[in-house]
Parts: sequence; structure tokens; C-alpha cells
Amino acid sequence: MSDELLRAWEKKSGDRQKQYKNYLHRADKNTVLKAIPALHEEAFSKIDCLQCGNCCKGYSPRFKTPDIKRIAKHLKMKDGDLINNYLRVDSEGDYVMRETPCSFLGPDNYCSIYEVRPSDCERFPYTNEDVLLKRQPLTLKNSSFCPAVYYVLEKLIEMDK
Repeated sequence: MSDELLRAWEKKSGDRQKQYKNYLHRADKNTVLKAIPALHEEAFSKIDCLQCGNCCKGYSPRFKTPDIKRIAKHLKMKDGDLINNYLRVDSEGDYVMRETPCSFLGPDNYCSIYEVRPSDCERFPYTNEDVLLKRQPLTLKNSSFCPAVYYVLEKLIEMDK
């Protein structure tokens, strides 16, 4: 993460949460949706997730039924065993990891079930889709621990000037 914008990004993101919230609230949807595919690509040309892993270390994706079935099959176990061994139901009624960091995250930040990971993991950090605008509280939360979300928000605000 050599880009100057990414230097001390966690502190900067924390300091700018109010600005991000204001921007997301008033942002022109069409402008943002046109810009985010390129900004997403740009962010990931500068950020190596394997150097970070914050998403897997401190948070859990939702495990939908198709995810559970796919992962259980991959691990050669019954759906119920996957649920009993790894998952719990959160306050919103979704299956999530029983503990953090994720049980499938290795010390090298590689995911042992990457090919069959939950759809939430595959889509994360949602910087190339309308979730960025539609679920603003989630975007704000994600910007606090994901440098890619921080990067995309900073670039969007810069474009808006």
C-alpha cells in the first residue's frame, strides 16, 4: 500500500466518518454508480487483501443457505455439522461465524475455502455495486476497517469537488 492516499488510512478514515456520511447522503446516485467500477479496480490495483485481512479477522459474513450447502459439500460434512461447528445465529437472525478471526483464515491471510466462500465474502467490500449507497451504515462501518472502501470514498469525494 504505497499510495500516499493510503498512508495512515485507518486514522484518516476515523477522522472523516462524518464527511463520508454527509457525502453518501447527498451523492448523485448515477454519478457514483458510473464511477465506482473504475475506482474499485484502481483501489485493488494498490491494495493487497492478503496484507490486510481485517474483514476476516474482526467480522463475519452472513452465511446463506446456498453458502452453507456449498461449503459443507466442499468440506465433506453435513450442513448441520458445519452450522454446529462453525456458525451461530446473530441478532438479525443470520448465520455468522461463531468466532473471529474466521476459522477458515490462515496465518498467511489465505482463506482455506476461498473457491466456495460465502457470497458476502465474494462481494465484499461492495465497492463496485450499489450497496455502497443503498446500505450507507454498512459502507461507513466498512470504511473503518477496509482500506479499499476508504480509498473509494476518498476518490469519490475528490471527484465531487
